[in-house]
Amino acid sequence: MTLRTTFALLLALSLTSAHAQTAAPAAPAADGSPRKASSLPLKPQPNQLDAAQLSARFLTRFHYDAKPLDDAMSARIYKAYFDALDGEKVFFTQADMAKFAPLKTQFDDAIWNKDLSGPFSVFNLYVQRAIDRMSYARVLLKQGFDLSKEESYGFDRKHADWPKDQAALDDLWRKRTKNDWLRLKLAGKSDDEIRKTLDKRYAGYIERVRQLDGEDAFQSFMNAYAESTDPHTDYLGPRTAENFDIAMKLSLEGIGAVLQAREEYTQIREIVPGGPAAKSGKVHVGDRIVAIGQGADGPMVDVIGWRLDDVVSKIRGNKDTTVRLEILPAEAGLDGKHEQVSLVRKKVSVEEQAAKKKVIQINDAGVTRKIGVIELPTFYSDFGARREGDKDFKSATRDVAKLLGELKGEGVEGVVMDLRNNGGGSLAEANELTGLFIDQGPVVQVRDSRGQVEVQGDDEAGLAWSGPMAVLVNRGSASASEIFSAAIQDYGRGLIVGTPTFGKGTVQNLVDLDRFAQGGDGEKPQLGELKMTIAEFFRINGGSTQMKGVTPDIGFPKNGDEKDFGESSYDNALPWTQIAPAQYQPVANLKAYLPQLETRHEARVATAPGWKLMLDELAQYRTMRDKTSISLNLAQRQAERKQLDALQAEFRARHKAIDGTNGDGDDNDAQLDDGLNANERSLKDELKQEKDAKNARDPQLQETAHILFDAIGLIKADPKLAAEVLPYGGKFSETTAAVAAEKAAAPAGH
Repeated sequence: MTLRTTFALLLALSLTSAHAQTAAPAAPAADGSPRKASSLPLKPQPNQLDAAQLSARFLTRFHYDAKPLDDAMSARIYKAYFDALDGEKVFFTQADMAKFAPLKTQFDDAIWNKDLSGPFSVFNLYVQRAIDRMSYARVLLKQGFDLSKEESYGFDRKHADWPKDQAALDDLWRKRTKNDWLRLKLAGKSDDEIRKTLDKRYAGYIERVRQLDGEDAFQSFMNAYAESTDPHTDYLGPRTAENFDIAMKLSLEGIGAVLQAREEYTQIREIVPGGPAAKSGKVHVGDRIVAIGQGADGPMVDVIGWRLDDVVSKIRGNKDTTVRLEILPAEAGLDGKHEQVSLVRKKVSVEEQAAKKKVIQINDAGVTRKIGVIELPTFYSDFGARREGDKDFKSATRDVAKLLGELKGEGVEGVVMDLRNNGGGSLAEANELTGLFIDQGPVVQVRDSRGQVEVQGDDEAGLAWSGPMAVLVNRGSASASEIFSAAIQDYGRGLIVGTPTFGKGTVQNLVDLDRFAQGGDGEKPQLGELKMTIAEFFRINGGSTQMKGVTPDIGFPKNGDEKDFGESSYDNALPWTQIAPAQYQPVANLKAYLPQLETRHEARVATAPGWKLMLDELAQYRTMRDKTSISLNLAQRQAERKQLDALQAEFRARHKAIDGTNGDGDDNDAQLDDGLNANERSLKDELKQEKDAKNARDPQLQETAHILFDAIGLIKADPKLAAEVLPYGGKFSETTAAVAAEKAAAPAGH
């Protein structure tokens, strides 16, 4: 995503009333039926009480930094729970908080004694308050607003107090609703259109809140407890655990379609190539699913108005089983003719998060070089298939090794590993992926809760790529990304370019709670999983990425989000520390030409129009991000809107002059903020915006490739320098096909 896109989205999102902060999706009813409107009060189920107590036993005994579940922890859970439900302080009043104050020291007893009535009472009131507030907003729409009044709305309420009383709460919601009205007014909507759009929006919020149930309440409370132990420990309910597994192995058994909720319908957002839906030729983007049937002749169940996760649960199923969809075609109106499609479920690969490659051609001073780029969104691995001996198990390392081979065939002279916004994944994959770029040696040190340190590394001879390389990182590069980047940096194997990384230096393991509990009827209950911090990893130089992250060799401008995003933004993060270094030898000395590369980089970006445009967009982004309130006076907002539109028009013109596009597409009439929420725009417009953002010019990647271009030039011009900066003194021959194939086919397990 370009900075201009981020800037536009930031404005839109910062001004959007987050009326309902819904909890994480939960599993459907045991019989597979949809969840109807909540029947308050919601009550905890016996299996949830067991899951809470069992989780506490693990967290207080086996967590890397185990803390007792006592009154002090209860106070942390209390804060985290209310932050999750009402972080903007727009539902509860000070009177509500006074009523709940005794719970601050009772949540520990609630878990140990299997009595979750306290946390559920909080969630029940949250549901009531959310419905009440949205209903109040709908009433305000009927009377309209005085847009000439001089007043402002403070939309950043993270550090605000809870409203004093009902009158203060009403006034807050009047301003929130008025701001929603103003946004649509500035986008050119008539009062009738505004009233209709917002009433539909608020009614939709009410319906979604009414569908919250006891699973949502339990998930919210348990995550408050888990994340109070450390920022990366989480409780995963059965459905969340299933989705986490899919994200790690990049595959599922289903029809191969990405779905999204839009109004009362579940809509096809994307068709996965090669999946059953694509092969049928009968399912299209934009189609709406109105009913689902199981098997060849099972009854069709109407799913209009269902929660998205319930619809997904009905469509997913075992491989080679049949599911029937009743579809309202994309081009048909609401009264259009329905069509029925029968599909056989298959294993479907989720390729969107898989490693991808491309080649950037750099031309400078009459010299042309090809630079290969591998984008890796996550360190994925199909652990189950790997354990079962599946020779084709999904693996980030295997995929990257294959892509490296293809890039060699295309004649690239350098490789950029793009790990921006890669939040991590498998520790084993990070270790094995590093092995593609070094011959042999340690990669990471792991210290467990007993203080014992294990050194993990690459034991196989050979490299899949022995040429010049760079790793592009940013604040979103975390965990496994930092292990890989730190090892490459410590070995001197490649240049680290970008901004300092996230700073997550801890290791998590999944605990299947069902393995440790037995239902009274002999059947194991679904208790979910605990993603628990069990260790801390350290660089081979003995330092830690915890809190500090990895500092690039050549730095790019920061976006200023460091205080709100990253390990250092958590108040319960583990501190930085260090241990003894592992036994390793750097394979090159990149400092031999780093000053020259920095000088060339600085000289180039100082005169590069695209880089200057990026800096200007970044400056505007910071300005918008730092705003905490906004005027509710129409005339003032119109004047501000005029200035912002002019600034965006200037940015578009500069993009067009630089690369022939407007940065995010060719729509010269594109507005900064149309006042709509994401699911209120047409799917066609949404998909176009995403495609344009994906295809927009990427100055940071382009500059990284140019830095590598410079490095290759310096190496070729100076054999002595080449011996210093190339791995293994430049004497290591290109990997043989056999060794590369072996590393690609079967990375060592750790």
